[in-house]
Amino acid sequence: MDAIRKQASKLREQVARQQQAVLKQFGGGYGADSVFADEGEAQQHTKLEKLYISTRAAKHFQRDIVRGVEGYIVTGSKQVEIGNKLCEDGKKYGVENTCTSGSTLSRAALSFAKARSLMEKERGNLLKAFGTQVAEPLRAMVMGAPLEDARHLAQRYDRMRQEAEAQAIEVSKRQMKLRETSGNGDMISRLEAAESKLQELKSNMGTLGKEAVAAMTAVEAQQQRLTLQRLIAMVESERSYHQRVLQILDQLEREMVSERQRIEGAPPPVIESSMPPPPSYEEVNGIFMRTPTVAELVETVEHFLAEAIQSYRAESETELNLSTGDYIVVRKVSNNGWTEGECRGKAGWFPSEYIEKRDRVLASKVAQVF
Repeated sequence: MDAIRKQASKLREQVARQQQAVLKQFGGGYGADSVFADEGEAQQHTKLEKLYISTRAAKHFQRDIVRGVEGYIVTGSKQVEIGNKLCEDGKKYGVENTCTSGSTLSRAALSFAKARSLMEKERGNLLKAFGTQVAEPLRAMVMGAPLEDARHLAQRYDRMRQEAEAQAIEVSKRQMKLRETSGNGDMISRLEAAESKLQELKSNMGTLGKEAVAAMTAVEAQQQRLTLQRLIAMVESERSYHQRVLQILDQLEREMVSERQRIEGAPPPVIESSMPPPPSYEEVNGIFMRTPTVAELVETVEHFLAEAIQSYRAESETELNLSTGDYIVVRKVSNNGWTEGECRGKAGWFPSEYIEKRDRVLASKVAQVF
C-alpha cells in the first residue's frame, strides 16, 4: 500500500507540473508551484517524508523482534518440558536403582537430575524475561497511540497539501479566464473566493505540517531509544542465563568426574625406580643373611579376595597382568608395596595399591578367579 501511495503521489505531482506548464504558457499568474515557493515549507515536506519512512522501518523492525522472541519462547518452553522430563527420569533411576556392584551411577544420576532441574529453571526465567522485558514493551509501542496519531497527522498533512495543489490550479484557471474575457463582477468574486480559500489552505497546511513533524520526530526518537534498550535487555538476560548455566555445569562436571575417578582412578605415571621390585625368593621364604627386623618380613595373612580397581601391565614373568574389575585371590602381601595373588588361573606379583579387599563377592565373580 505504501508503494502504491508513493507512486500515486508522484503521478499527481507530474500532472500538476504539466498543468502548470500549460498555464504558464498562456500567462497564468498563480500556479501550483507558488504554493510551495517558500523554502521552509519545502524542507518541512521533505523532512516529514523522511520521518514517515524512518518510523515505518523502525515499526517493522520492532514487529520482527516481537515475532522472533515469541517464536523463541514457544520453542524454549518445549525444551523446558523435555528437560524436566529428563530430570524426572534421572531422579527416578537415582532413587530406585538396585545395582549390586555399587551406587556410583545412582549418585551421578541424582546429581545430573538436580543440575538439569536448575538449568531448566534458569531457562524458564530467561523466557519470562524475554516476554516481559522485550516482547511486551515493543508490542505496546507498535500498537500504541503515539505512533498512530503521528502517522495520522502526516497523512492529513499530505491530503491537505494535495488539496492546496488542486486549489492553486483552480485559481490559475480563473485568472486565465478573467484575462481572456472582459470580466464581470461574478467572475471576480469567484476568483477572490478561490484565492482566499487557497491562502487558508496554505496557512492550515503550514500549521499542520509543523505539528506532524514535531509528533513524528518525537515518535522516531522514542522508537530508537526503546528498541535499543530492549535489545540490550535481551542480550544481558541471555548472557546472565549462560553464565549461571555454566556455573551449574562446572559443578556437575566436578561431581561426576569425582565419582568416575573414585571407581576407575587414573593410573599413576610410570617412573623408573618409583617402586621397589617384587620380593625375592629369599624374602618370601624367610631366608636372610642377617637377622631380619619385623618390618622386613613378609606379612603372614590369610587368603582373601580382592578386586582390581585399575589395570596393571606386567613387566616381568614374575608379575601378574590385571584388568579393572578382575577378582584376585590374595596369598601374600609384602611390606615393600607388592602383593602376590592368583587371577584367571595365573599367579604373580602386582602393586598392592591396584586392588581393594572385598568381603562379599558374587559366586559368578569367584568362578572367574580360577
